[in-house]
Amino acid sequence: MSTFKAPKGTYDLTPPDSAKYLAVREALSAPLKNSGYGYIETPGFEDVALFSRGVGESTDIVSKEMYTLTTKGGSELALRPEGTASVLRAALEANLHKLGNLPVKLWYSGSYYRYERPQKGRYRHFSQVGAEAIGAEDPALDAELIILADQAYRTLGLQNFRILLNSLGDKECRPIYRDALQEFLRELDLDDDTRRRIDLNPLRVLDDKRPEVQKQLVGAPVLRDYLCDACKAYHEEVRDLLTAAGVVYEDDEKLVRGLDYYTRTTFEFVHDGLGSQSAVGGGGRYDGLSEMIGGPALPSVGWALGVDRTVLALEAEGIELELPSSTSVFAVPLGEEARRVLFAKVTELRRVGVAADFAFGGRGLKGAMKSANRSGARFTVVAGERDLAEGVVQLKDMESGEQQAVALDALVAEVRQKLA
Repeated sequence: MSTFKAPKGTYDLTPPDSAKYLAVREALSAPLKNSGYGYIETPGFEDVALFSRGVGESTDIVSKEMYTLTTKGGSELALRPEGTASVLRAALEANLHKLGNLPVKLWYSGSYYRYERPQKGRYRHFSQVGAEAIGAEDPALDAELIILADQAYRTLGLQNFRILLNSLGDKECRPIYRDALQEFLRELDLDDDTRRRIDLNPLRVLDDKRPEVQKQLVGAPVLRDYLCDACKAYHEEVRDLLTAAGVVYEDDEKLVRGLDYYTRTTFEFVHDGLGSQSAVGGGGRYDGLSEMIGGPALPSVGWALGVDRTVLALEAEGIELELPSSTSVFAVPLGEEARRVLFAKVTELRRVGVAADFAFGGRGLKGAMKSANRSGARFTVVAGERDLAEGVVQLKDMESGEQQAVALDALVAEVRQKLA
């Protein structure tokens, strides 16, 4: 065993479990690839100011959870705690919004880092699949993203998740609500940290999950009562489009999400089988973020879905994903000549797209057949000196147990035909 261990709050993904994570990543991104979203990849670290400006100074993410570092040149960097600010920065830097085709639709997949108290479903290093639609203010775009996430979860077989939906208003109506909320909150018995939030971003106080805070929030002013006509109409259209698409959602007037950049539509996917860390994904509209980080006005909407949390949700529902075997053919050579010949055949099979593996390390027949079994291969190819002298190999069907001699020259064609 190594003297080193994975850092606290992190985990290693190793086979065979890692195959499940890859399948989840694939399922979450598949509807996006099918809907005009192009892949984007950004660095694992960015300028600290990108997150403090975009995500917000008052958020826990920026004030308590960011991993920051100072480079030898004196630059202040942070490991990315979320994806949206990085993706928008990259899109602006590459001038994607100037190519004349708005919205710019992007999807991404990667690791994110937050210094949090580790618990089940909450890690300091975690994996997400995300999507952003940049540069268009259109309720159909908000609805599209929610529908695609719903579709992704359903293709995995998940059923016990709920979609929570709210509107956070815009720069016209939210300030009026903010004043009313601040007035209400200042009368409450809150700790100093929470009091500071009242001035910075009072909506964050609504997001405080502590029971002693939630108890005092009964009777707090509700954003829905302060929405301007434009925001009301926008939100109604999002709701109508979801209903028409057969997507079930719940209106949640307290849903605010933990990032400062959200405006109008905000949503969360929660799974009741996950205990306190019930959110499996979420997102919303962020119409002012581009200006916050020095770009032009680019109204945008997006989401991020947690790969780790989705795997936990599958486990909570007892769903076993059907994962294709990583090996179709396993070759077992008996003797030096057979090693050389079968290794060449394995290479040939791989070149025509057949997943093939080989008994490395010169083990005997018994040990090699154990490896063949563990590989999950559908066929095993065995050959010794006598077989090769006759120009054949033994092809064994691992499901039926049937074995037949196949001409060496015809092996690749025979295997391809049987697998088809």
